[in-house]
Amino acid sequence: MATSKLINEVQNKVEINDAIQPTSFDPGKHSDVERIKVESNYLRGTITPSLQNSVTGSVADDDLMLIKFHGIYQQDDRDLRNERRKQKLEPLYSFMIRARIPGGVATSQQYIQMAELATKYSSGSLRLTTRQAYQWHGVFKRNLKKTIAGINETMLDTIAACGDVNRNVMSNPLPETSKIHAEVFEWTKRISEHLLPQTRAYHEIWLDGEKVESSEEPIYGQTYLPRKFKTAIAIPPYNDVDVFANDLGFIAIVENNELIGFNVVVGGGMGSSHGDQTTYPRVGNIIGFCDLSQVLAVAENVVKVQRDFGNREVRKHARLKYTIDSLGIDNFVAKLHAYLGFELPEARDYQFIHNGDRYGWIEDENGNWHLTLYIHSGRIIDSEDKKIFSGLLEIAKIHNGEFRISPNQNLIISNINPTIKDKVSAILKTHNISIGETESPTRLNSIACVAFPTCSLAMAEAERYLPSFVDKLEEILSEYSIRDLPINVRMTGCPNGCGRPFLGEIGMVGKAPGKYNLYLGASHTGHRLNKLFRENIGEQEILETLRPILKDYSESRLTDERFGDFVIRTGVIKAVENGLDFHK
Repeated sequence: MATSKLINEVQNKVEINDAIQPTSFDPGKHSDVERIKVESNYLRGTITPSLQNSVTGSVADDDLMLIKFHGIYQQDDRDLRNERRKQKLEPLYSFMIRARIPGGVATSQQYIQMAELATKYSSGSLRLTTRQAYQWHGVFKRNLKKTIAGINETMLDTIAACGDVNRNVMSNPLPETSKIHAEVFEWTKRISEHLLPQTRAYHEIWLDGEKVESSEEPIYGQTYLPRKFKTAIAIPPYNDVDVFANDLGFIAIVENNELIGFNVVVGGGMGSSHGDQTTYPRVGNIIGFCDLSQVLAVAENVVKVQRDFGNREVRKHARLKYTIDSLGIDNFVAKLHAYLGFELPEARDYQFIHNGDRYGWIEDENGNWHLTLYIHSGRIIDSEDKKIFSGLLEIAKIHNGEFRISPNQNLIISNINPTIKDKVSAILKTHNISIGETESPTRLNSIACVAFPTCSLAMAEAERYLPSFVDKLEEILSEYSIRDLPINVRMTGCPNGCGRPFLGEIGMVGKAPGKYNLYLGASHTGHRLNKLFRENIGEQEILETLRPILKDYSESRLTDERFGDFVIRTGVIKAVENGLDFHK
């Protein structure tokens, strides 16, 4: 059916959906999470009484879902779980708090305050996420309000950092071309603010704001979205945000050094479930181009189509990627055009060459410096050999610029005045903080999720195990003289996709303690998924499996050929361009 004809056919439904949000809950059809949202009075629930209950370190069951909308996850220390059970104690509950930081950009003063909160109320560390946010782990219930109030005092917040809404909006963090990056960063903030929930529940509960009897959610409605929603903006030639892994992506189009608009990407997502072939990761589709005047309308209406057509019965099928595959991409685009009231023209040409970080010092056109540091798995913490937490705090106190989080869990100290460059270098040396000079390119291109001990979904180690695994992988790379070649490695403790494992040239997804599914064949630029190569194997078998492939790569690769492309070209594994082919 032609798009223009379908627009007319759908228009009546659009008007109805804009007037009457899908708020009714059908217990016979909808998941119980939909009930929780409907009964929550716009995300208030019983969070306040839960916080006041001193008998337990947890919150009420329904509130476990609602606090996510406020940027909070309840966790417990799984290393201590069995011992506490033997002592007939409840799990050692604590909470992870995630800040919403569009584009991952914070000032030095904000960083100082966030670090102080980590020292005072959490585990004494900060964690950088792959969505350019800060996380505090190990916050006890009694300290939740104080921590969140402290975050808000920095002019940041945790609203919609989690939950069934649009989450932290990502963008390329390194201003190599200042004018374009500055413009894109402003669009990042505008999209983030435009898609924020409007309920006052956050301010009432955490900041003791004035209570408001009723709330309206003009974009989300009473039931919000069927599942989480992620947005990112990429600036070619770099795809460091992994734009195709997001529900909604924008690819900046620049002509004559002017930002003219964005190509629009929809339907990416990394989550999957072991043993369930109806779930799969997916890379997004480019569906057209929007000019700058259309950006917010496109973002809002992609959200609205997902709001109205997403699966509210089965949460594991509720992401936008499944909505698109259920409707068909052409049908989805037609519905979007109907919601917009106009059609998107064809996408413009662009090129990606890389999706990693550029480490070390870079000088911009204004004479300021930007320093990208290697932070293993994004964990800012002091250890015996590296004093990362202390060193960065010391730098923040002399640096009047920004601390920017990269989408690869690294930190960019940005807009460093030339007069303090030597002082910053001295602090880095004293505290043994890496700028990527001694690590292999493969280590620098590795990502791991948190996994044990705090993630309740983890089936295997990730953050704590990745360094030792890369040590052993580097031995093989050195043996075949390819240690200086970058291979993208992603390791996660489960298949939910927090570390974007299905975009790794080598992907390892936890299946059980010490056991992983091994995936191969993603592209280094992030446009192609990997594919399962070996299932449920341990370290020795993983390394033995990779050894002959890496040997062949060292001997038979083409000039500048990436490892992921090599295993496809040589038939080691089939290419996966479409999520529906992931299990074939």
